[in-house]
Amino acid sequence: MHHATDNRSAERPTVLLAMAPGIADRLFTEAHRTRLAALSRTDPHLVAHDLAAPAPQVAAALAGAEVLFTCWGATPLTPAVLERAPRLRAVVHAAGSVKHHVTDACWERGITVTSAAAANALPVAEYTLAAILFSGKHVLRSARRYADLRVPHDWREELSAAGNYRRTVGIVGASRIGRRVIELLRPFDVQVLLYDPYVTAGEAGALGVVPVPLDELCARAGVVSVHAPQLPGTRHLIGAAQLARMADGATLINTSRGSLVDEAALLPHLTSGRLHAVLDMTEAELPPPDSPLYSLPNVLLTPHIAGSLGNELHRLADRALDELERYAQGVPFRDPVRPSELDRSA
Repeated sequence: MHHATDNRSAERPTVLLAMAPGIADRLFTEAHRTRLAALSRTDPHLVAHDLAAPAPQVAAALAGAEVLFTCWGATPLTPAVLERAPRLRAVVHAAGSVKHHVTDACWERGITVTSAAAANALPVAEYTLAAILFSGKHVLRSARRYADLRVPHDWREELSAAGNYRRTVGIVGASRIGRRVIELLRPFDVQVLLYDPYVTAGEAGALGVVPVPLDELCARAGVVSVHAPQLPGTRHLIGAAQLARMADGATLINTSRGSLVDEAALLPHLTSGRLHAVLDMTEAELPPPDSPLYSLPNVLLTPHIAGSLGNELHRLADRALDELERYAQGVPFRDPVRPSELDRSA
């Protein structure tokens, strides 16, 4: 019996963890590390922060690694790094986009890649759903007005235009997150418009949304939520023309990338109070200290928290370990990343 166990362990893939300092301790519980150790031949406490100029212990682990288990801050897998990893066959990424570290050289070598983007989409969609429902109910502005007034007031009269019954919601981009938001909106009495040039009328029907051009979506939706990927063609997708078409009092939600919204064009609509915004992403990763976005009463600005954080990182670890288990069993990845899709995805 003991001999059989040894044989089985000999087949377990050799895995090296590679990510920025501090990430592994937030990503893994002890149970995750135990599972990792059971699935693979690895040191679950060795984390490679730098594969380009690795320390001797990391260099030795990289030379023998069949699988890299990556997360945020992983070193780009350049030809020079891959040269140090002759046995590397797969990259399992416990986060969303792999564009920061998976290079053309990886695809040329035939390395298979999987990502936990589907798991990372869930908290972003949940944040977006909350933002949509709160914006329809005028929660933010009511809370701020209440704090300012502190006297009896006819809220029913002031909020006569509020409410989520038969509200029109515009989703820009049927990405993983966009599709999950559409799914989460199903129980509510809202009409969902979708702009996505890659989605056919048949697919839109199956999703239960109305496909429309972007300008029409901006004109008709009381809330516009951006879920398109950051690509050269999507820079300032929501620009001056689109913002001008949005109705007075409408809300723009951006949980995608800051570059998708022309912030310079958006600011006058926000400072005048004409539009409202929920921004988890801005053009500068951190807006300058004097940015009006921090203090405008019609803006909810959050510090890039829509994606996985806190205990949500454990979901990413679970998904990535599921994929590692599939690899160890010789089964194809459930969520493979294909190079052909990267020009259309995050």
